[in-house]
Amino acid sequence: MLALVFSVTVLAQQQWSVVERAIASPWAEKVNPSNTLPEYPRPQMVRSNWKNLNGLWQYTIAPATAIEMPTVFTGNILVPFAIESALSGVGKTVGKDSVLWYQRTFILPASFKNKNILLQFGAVDWQCDVYVNGKKVGTHQGGYDPFSFDITGYLGKRAEQQVAVRVWDPSDEGPQPRGKQVNKPNGIWYTPVTGIWQTVWLEAVPKTYISATRQTPDIDKRTVHVSVSAENAAEGDQLLLSAWKDGRQIAEKTTAAGEESDLTIAEPALWSPTHPYLYI
Repeated sequence: MLALVFSVTVLAQQQWSVVERAIASPWAEKVNPSNTLPEYPRPQMVRSNWKNLNGLWQYTIAPATAIEMPTVFTGNILVPFAIESALSGVGKTVGKDSVLWYQRTFILPASFKNKNILLQFGAVDWQCDVYVNGKKVGTHQGGYDPFSFDITGYLGKRAEQQVAVRVWDPSDEGPQPRGKQVNKPNGIWYTPVTGIWQTVWLEAVPKTYISATRQTPDIDKRTVHVSVSAENAAEGDQLLLSAWKDGRQIAEKTTAAGEESDLTIAEPALWSPTHPYLYI
């Protein structure tokens, strides 16, 4: 399978332009393919050690019966804009009888050394298979939710690594949730959205790391119920929970990994449209 990585041929040059459409916003002119949506995409759980993979990828549209990664790609597509959009630089419809392939290469930063590497997707519509260096990492279904894969074991010894994504999206000819997307948009119906349409990025984490948190406030009890998902947690591992207000710690509690707990918030500042206060 690894030999497949070295057989890929890219015909297109590193060029991109907005597809001309009748309607365009003033922000379209400000899109930079070398620095596309550079901000960290998940404000609920920010990590400093990360690498943005937005920008120019290669793409091709192939028959849905094609399983193997193509050896020739048609041109460039600007991720994370759907292939049907003007900002993708492509402006094509895929449909149920075809699949959309993406591929690009990347080099891991030095700060990623000896860490577990997560490949994160903000959203891909609809069904996708993800490959790293020619090996299939996993499959995901769902056009609206984020997902990730631990790709540590798929990375090669060479500096340059390859990621590829195969996407199938039947739009209004399939069973999946699609909102107002239809193949023949008119009136209140929208153009289909196929492929990567949210930020793609890499994160470096230790072997044991927090993958998700959930905070549920109870106003009457003046508490916040905290649930934490910790990957590869060992027996005896603990979590330190804390709440902060205006740069000052107001609550702290230690709990065993895997257990849920409550933080007591004295005199809580309640959120409202006229007082949109958020705790850290």
